[in-house]
Amino acid sequence: MRLLHTHILIPILLVIFLIFSWAHVETGAAAPDETIRIAILKNSPSVTIDGDGLLATRDNGEPVLFSSPVSVKAGKDCLLVNGVGYTRLSFAASTAVIVNGKPYRGAADIFYADKGLLVVNSLPLEDYLVGLINCEISSAWPIESVKAQAVIARTYALIRKEAKKNALYHLESSVMDQVYDGCLIEDSRAKRAVSETAGEVLTYNRRIIQAFYHSSCGGKTEAAENVWGASLQYLKGVECKYCLTATSTAWEQKLGLREIEEKFRAAGIKIAGITDINGGTRNDRGRWKNIVVVSSKGDVSVTGDQFRKIIGYGIIKSTNFVVKIGNGEALFSGSGNGHGVGLCQWGAKQRALDGFGYTEILAYYYPGTELKKNSELR
Repeated sequence: MRLLHTHILIPILLVIFLIFSWAHVETGAAAPDETIRIAILKNSPSVTIDGDGLLATRDNGEPVLFSSPVSVKAGKDCLLVNGVGYTRLSFAASTAVIVNGKPYRGAADIFYADKGLLVVNSLPLEDYLVGLINCEISSAWPIESVKAQAVIARTYALIRKEAKKNALYHLESSVMDQVYDGCLIEDSRAKRAVSETAGEVLTYNRRIIQAFYHSSCGGKTEAAENVWGASLQYLKGVECKYCLTATSTAWEQKLGLREIEEKFRAAGIKIAGITDINGGTRNDRGRWKNIVVVSSKGDVSVTGDQFRKIIGYGIIKSTNFVVKIGNGEALFSGSGNGHGVGLCQWGAKQRALDGFGYTEILAYYYPGTELKKNSELR
């Protein structure tokens, strides 16, 4: 087949690109102009992009011809493809853009930032939520708990979007914000939960709330001021026995004292010869306000959340624990998983099993809030 001349090919590619974009928007969210930008790779030395009907454009919107798959490398303050430098590249495809083997709806925008490549997935908010559900919980849970997750994830995303409206991205795809891994694990129940709550957000005094949530609270959800120092009327903490039957609520972790020392030193805190770890004082929700690490070189006191961050959030799963020291090791026994603020995901599951609807579940964990359509707040 004879190749088209470049001056003919570029306008054709641009029209195709716009058609793909319009088609995607029309089949997506209830609010088609609500786009969200998610950082899916940061400081990466390279990335491989693929997809059916893959289309690429420069930062000025001009199409670029590449053979798939496209290998993009970090150059010196630029992107490199086949040795040619670019300021920014955007990729779209007929169904999904494949980024390092994972499919993502919408577009993949690649920038050079900090120390490598920044890859941002730009897509309709409601599509993002469908992909997120099975990363945060299981869509096989009772549908009312899945719908509650859809509402709080939408609420959280919109408040972050407003806070970072001028940034290259609004959220990260990790536990730093909300876990998201593209569209590979989308399913019909996730789509149903998002569709049946389309555009719904939680509000307080007609303003979108800070919709924090976590895996399990261990019996009581936490007050926001105990974690971040900011008091919010709808995040004072509630009693929650619903998550106590979950296998993930109780946990144990054994660590060597030398390993703990190394983690403190890596965090910039000098300490040596740890002999004991004591809880300082507990707050009114039963979690540690501060932790005192006793060593031969003196005591070090850090907040409960700082201690989790230093050791690792996945290791010390909550600030509600006891610790025993012996034989050069520390045995942590705790309850709950996460910071404990807002909705308890495992608690929401049990409340749904008990017959509560998603609106009742949300009202319980965020007292005083109202469910509104995002479009009503504009």
